[in-house]
Amino acid sequence: MPSPREIRRRIRSVKNMSQITRALEMVAASKMRRAQDRVTRSRPYYERLSQVLGDLAAAQSDVEQMKAFPLLQARDEVKAVALILVTPDRGLAGALTANILRRVTAYLREQRAAGVDVEVIAVGKKGIQFCARTRQNVIAEFQGLGDAPSLDAVRPATQIAIEEFLKGNVDAVHLIYSKFVNTLVQRPEQIQLLPIVRPERSGTTEDYIFEPTPADVLNGILPRYVEGLVYQTVLDNVASFYSAQMVAMRNATDNAKELTSDLQLALNKARQAQITNEVAEIAAGANAFRVE
Repeated sequence: MPSPREIRRRIRSVKNMSQITRALEMVAASKMRRAQDRVTRSRPYYERLSQVLGDLAAAQSDVEQMKAFPLLQARDEVKAVALILVTPDRGLAGALTANILRRVTAYLREQRAAGVDVEVIAVGKKGIQFCARTRQNVIAEFQGLGDAPSLDAVRPATQIAIEEFLKGNVDAVHLIYSKFVNTLVQRPEQIQLLPIVRPERSGTTEDYIFEPTPADVLNGILPRYVEGLVYQTVLDNVASFYSAQMVAMRNATDNAKELTSDLQLALNKARQAQITNEVAEIAAGANAFRVE
C-alpha cells in the first residue's frame, strides 16, 4: 500500500492537472462559440450559391455546351485521384483526429484495392504527420491557418487541386474533413469536390437576366464554388476541434475530481492504518515493560 506521502504527492499532481484541463476547457468554450458562429453564418451563403449553380447548369442543356465547363466533366475512367485532407493542427480533442484518420485509412484502402493512385493535399498538422507516418504521396502541405482562417489562406490548396484536375494528372478530387453538427457531434465526412456534382435546381420560376451570358457567369462561379466548399470544410474543422476539445477537457476535469476523491479516501485509510500500527507498537512496548 502506498505511503501517505506518496498519496499526497499524487493528489497534488492530479489537482494541478485538473487546473490545466479546466483552463483549456474554458479557452476552448470561448473559441468554440466564435467558431460555431462563423460556420452558421457562412452556410446560408454557400447553400444559395449551390442553388444558383444548379439553375445555371440546368440551363446548359446541350451536350456541346457542357463541354465548355471542364470542372463539370466526369472522366470515363478514374485512374488517379487527389485527396484534400483537412485535420486540426493540435491535439487534446478526444477522438476527433482519430475518427478522421480512420476514415482516411478506409478511403485509401478502397482506392488502392481499385488500383487508383492517390495524391494528398494535407491541410492541418495532424494530417501532415499521418501522411508522413504512412508514406503517402503528398503534393502540398498547409498548416497554421489559425482559429479564424480567411478565404485567401485556403485558396492555394483549392487552386492546386483544380490545376491537377484540369491538367489531367488526376481524374477526381475528394475531400475528407470533420463536419460540425453540434457541440457533442462531429462527424467525419467524405465529399467529391471535382468533377463538381451538379446541385439540383432550386425550383424557382423567376427569370433572371445574366450579363454577359449564363455560360460566362457559370464559368466564373464554378471555381468560386469549389473554393467555397473547401473554405466551409475548414471552418467546420475549427468548430469541430474546439467543440471536441471542450468536451474532452471537461471529461478530463471530471475524471480528475473523481480520482482526487478516491486518492483522498486512500490517504485517509493509509493514515488510519499508520495510526493503528503506531498504537499497536506503543501497546506492545508497554506490555514488554510490564512483563519485565
